[in-house]
Parts: sequence; structure tokens; C-alpha cells
Amino acid sequence: MSGAHRAAAGARDTTTRSDVPPVEVDGVSVAFGAIKALNDVSFTVAPGTIHAVIGPNGAGKSTLFNVLSGVYRATAGEVRFGDARLSAMRPFQIAGVGVARAFQNIALSGAQTVAENLMLGRHHLTKAGFLSSGLRLPRATREGRVHGERIREIAEFLDLGDKLHTPVGVLSYGDQKRVEVARALCIEPRLLLLDEPVAGMNAQETDRMADSIREIRAALGISVILVEHDMGMVMSLADRVTVLDFGRRIADGTPAQVQSDPEVIRAYLGSGTEDNPADAVAAAHTPEPTERQP
Repeated sequence: MSGAHRAAAGARDTTTRSDVPPVEVDGVSVAFGAIKALNDVSFTVAPGTIHAVIGPNGAGKSTLFNVLSGVYRATAGEVRFGDARLSAMRPFQIAGVGVARAFQNIALSGAQTVAENLMLGRHHLTKAGFLSSGLRLPRATREGRVHGERIREIAEFLDLGDKLHTPVGVLSYGDQKRVEVARALCIEPRLLLLDEPVAGMNAQETDRMADSIREIRAALGISVILVEHDMGMVMSLADRVTVLDFGRRIADGTPAQVQSDPEVIRAYLGSGTEDNPADAVAAAHTPEPTERQP
């Protein structure tokens, strides 16, 4: 049994942490000059759910994620995570209220080990100062042991326990993507943002990542928002789906509702007349086979 399966063995019935509030995206617009990347977008992510954001290329998905993580400021509207107004915060403040992001393009240090990369995710939780750590004072030593143990637990959870001392640069692409997710978990988030977590993966790696996302939600009780192009994965994984097109929200509902929505069919295929709209949406966004990245 894998580390993730062992960690989630007692958590098959998903429970939500009591400190996980809803995410409320309320009338968010983002403009770059005369171009509106997002136009009055609203939706709610219920606590402890997996919520997917999908849409054709250029729909505004990346812009929305950059607003959620504090990279972009909304021109209008706001994003609330319980009492926290994420749309008014800087990225480090957003991390401080329990929001973590794993990036589409791997943002890891290839020369450093898995453990060293994961430790970067613990930075905002570290209380011992630079001097205490440098002098190896007892408080810093104790804190280092605690962080080290937590890193090992998270690595085991994502089947990376035997790779902790391996430089990230020599890992397979699929393993590197899991290190990216593990580093986000090291922040101890209440909300996890996953930006195309299976981009570039083969079918086996995609299935493995999908299982990990399910078990993260089940075992940790946190909310997950993901942007993803793999429609098969989205429709089997998400509790709810929001669809964007040209910066507008055109649909929001369960996977079954979204797949049969005429607006969604038109956005993906330019027509709402397909005999089997659910298959049409899935086919329209089934990714082409890609070469594995080094």
C-alpha cells in the first residue's frame, strides 16, 4: 500500500476541518488596459470540496488563480476566505491565512534535495530567528526536529519518503510534480490551489495524481481549487465545476450539469447541437499526447 493510501486508510469518509471556511469570489473583474481578462466573475467554493475551474484557452483561468494567490489585484469585486479578504492581501499574507498554491510550471530548486525544497514550504511557520538557527540554540534545534518530522510525514503521504535526500533535478517529471504539491502541503493549508497538476503527465501519472488529490481532501479535510485541462480527470474528481469563457462565468454546477450545459458546448465547440454533449466537452478538451519533459 502506498504512503498516501496508508495515510488515508482511516479517512475514506471525507470530513471537513472545522476551521475551513468557504471561498467566496464576488464580482471579480481584472482589466489590463482596455482588455478585460475577468468580467464580474462570482462563485462559491464550499468547505472541504474539490472545485474545478475550466474553460477554453484564454478564458481567464490563470488570471483568476493569480487573483486568488495575490499575484494580481482585482480591478473590481473581492475574494473572501472566511474573514480574510484575499483580494486585498499580498502573497505572503495569503499564505499566512492558510492558502497554498502548486504551480503549473515546476518552481523547484533542481540542485536541492526533496527535503530542502519541502523545508522552504515551512518558512512562514518557523519562529526561530536567523541567529538562533546559526548558533544551533536549543529552541532552534527543537523546532528543526519538528519541521523535519512533518516534512517526512508529508513526503510519505505523497509516496516520496524514499526520495527525501535525492536532488529534485534527477527525479522523473511525475515525481517533481508531486514534490510541488508536497511543498504546498508543507504550508499546512486550509485551501490548496492546484494549477494544472497533471499537465504533461502520462495516463499512469495522471491517475496517481488524481488519487493523491482525493486522499489529500479526505485525509486533511481541506478545500481544493484546481485549474485543469484533463476533462476526464476533472469530471471524475470535482464536486463542483465553474466554467469560464472570455473572462465570464458561463456555467457553475456539478460535473453532470456542466457537461450538458448548452453554453459550455458552444464555448468548446462553437455549437450546441451535438447529440452527446457530455462526450463532446470531454473530447474537445482531451489533451494531445505530449513528450515527457526532462
